[in-house]
Formats: sequence, structure tokens, C-alpha cells
Amino acid sequence: MSKRHIHKCTCCFIPPHALEALARQGVAAAREGVLRSTHSRTHRQAQKRKITVEQMLVGSQLKAAAAADGSGRRIVYDCANNTEQRKGNPILKEPELMTCDDPIANKVFDFAGNVRDFFSNVLQRDSIDNAGMELILNVHYGKDYMNAFWDGDEMTFGDGDGEIFTSFGHSLDVVAHELAHGVTQFTANLEYDGQSGALNEHFSDVFGTAITQYVSKQNPTDSDWLIGDEIMGPKLFGEALRSMKSPGEAYDNSLLGVDPQPSHMSKYYDGSKDNHGVHINSGIPNRAFYLVASTIGTIEATKIWYRGLQNLWPTAQFADAVDVLVSAAKDLTRDNVVPAGSTQAVRSAFKDVGLG
Repeated sequence: MSKRHIHKCTCCFIPPHALEALARQGVAAAREGVLRSTHSRTHRQAQKRKITVEQMLVGSQLKAAAAADGSGRRIVYDCANNTEQRKGNPILKEPELMTCDDPIANKVFDFAGNVRDFFSNVLQRDSIDNAGMELILNVHYGKDYMNAFWDGDEMTFGDGDGEIFTSFGHSLDVVAHELAHGVTQFTANLEYDGQSGALNEHFSDVFGTAITQYVSKQNPTDSDWLIGDEIMGPKLFGEALRSMKSPGEAYDNSLLGVDPQPSHMSKYYDGSKDNHGVHINSGIPNRAFYLVASTIGTIEATKIWYRGLQNLWPTAQFADAVDVLVSAAKDLTRDNVVPAGSTQAVRSAFKDVGLG
């Protein structure tokens, strides 16, 4: 196996521009979240280390060997509302402890199972790393913590403040989105900046909505194509963080401001915030995926996107993704995995968002 480097990054569900908007409105928990994420980025940059694929596979193989009851064993830890220690008190552990008195822990445990089963049954992938990696899930992180994140090794969920955001473990698409960052880490390893970072966020939204539709037995017409609507508290009732169908229309309120996502390259964000727009410009390929899924079906579109993800590289840009996804559609059409016309659907969708 040739050596390449896997870069770990902390990928948060709530984008920094949303937290900053809340902080400007005097929301203390959001301000703490902004400060914590800034400190975390600075610390990661100072301590940045590169780990080879071989090293990571050895670690995951050891974890898989420890999982006596199959690949992708789930373990849920209770952080007890502090930020000092994760992986502290295990309250659910497969197969020994399959349920507990904590409803959020039970939900996160079940949702992680949904994600694992989707990748296994639909995409033939063995857990996050395709080698049986354990799914480590931390709940009740911090006090009123307004986020969920994947840190390169494990998942962590805050409880929200109950007014603006509810518990992040309450939503399947949140759990699926964040675990999917791990899949991207072990495949294309897309760098978390600019267009490659926007693709990183985009693929997580794709898997998040695909898994939600799969579990809910929805088709593209039934789905609302919203991301994060289940975690919106009473002050944000009825809105969402992102809309794959209509980027830029997920929210418009006095707390968060107006959804900044573009749906076309003509409105591309070229500023420096949000790691040069990773959560913002992801709206462009998100819209393209929605158009393809509406034409050939969400599961079929997801198979194309998963095939494409495995053929991208860390610095891939939007144009690269278009080429790779068109090629993936051709291959899967030839193999009768997706219906005839899929290649044209992919081309047409990207042309519709300004990526010919």
C-alpha cells in the first residue's frame, strides 16, 4: 500500500457564522462555542500531526478485533455536562449494554446503528474506515453546548440550550452527517478549506439526508430536504440550518440572520470566513445532488456520489468533483447499478448550478 497522509480535522455541525450571529445577539452559550472552536483550531494547528493510512488501519483493526459481536461496535459515553473529559462513563456498549434510562443516549445509539447499517447494506462499507472501526459517541458534552462534531476519531454531541437549539443527539441527519465526515476522512480525505472543504461538508449532507430518507422510507418527493430542522428550538421553530432543495432559504430570523448559502456559482462566496465558506458554498453541490436524486432516486444518486468520493483527492475542487461524478455515473450505468440516463442527469444538474 502506498503511503499518504490522513489529516484529522474537527468538523462541526453548526457553522461558525451562525454561532457568531447568535453571539452578537448576546447568546452566552454561542459566544462560548465560538471561543472554544477558535481555541480548538489554534491548538490543532500548533499540534498538527500527520498519520499514515497504515497506522490508522492498524488502530482500526485492533478495535475491530476487540469487537466480539461484529464490525462497527457502538459505545456511548456520558460527558456529564463537562468539557474536560470525553470517553468517560460508558452507558451503552454493544453488545453488553443495549439500552439505558437516558433517552438521548438511546437515540444516538440507535441512529449510529442506522448509519452503520446503511453504509453496510446499501454501500457495502464496513463502518467508517471500511475496516470495522468502533463508533465512539459522547453525549451531554458541556453545559448548553450548541454543536456536535467529529474530531477525526469520535463523535460528540451537545445538549443545546433548549431554546435556540435542542439536543444534537435528537436528530438522525446530525448523527449521520457527522459520522460521514469520518467516511470522507478515510476516502478522499478532503482538506477542510475552500472548495475541497465545501465538498467535505456537501458529502456529509448527502449521506445525512440519504440515510434519513432511507430510514423514514421516503422518496425524493416526500422528503423536505432540510438539514438540522429537528434540532431547532422553540425560538427557531419551523426553520432549518440548510436546505438542499433551496439553498439560501433555510432560515431568515433575527437570531441567525439570513441563510447565506448560494444555489449557483454566480453567487459563490469568496470570503475568508468559515474556512473560506465550507458550510456556505456547499449549497451549490447540494442543490445539484437534489436535482439528480429527484430524477433517478436518492439511493441511486447516493451510490454515484459514494463511488465518486472514493476517487477524489484532498485538494479536489468543484470542477474535479463534476468530472469524477460524471465518470462514476457512467461506470455504474454500465454495470446496471443505476438507471439509464443517470450520466445525463448528473451533467444536467451541475450545469443547472453553474458547473458545466
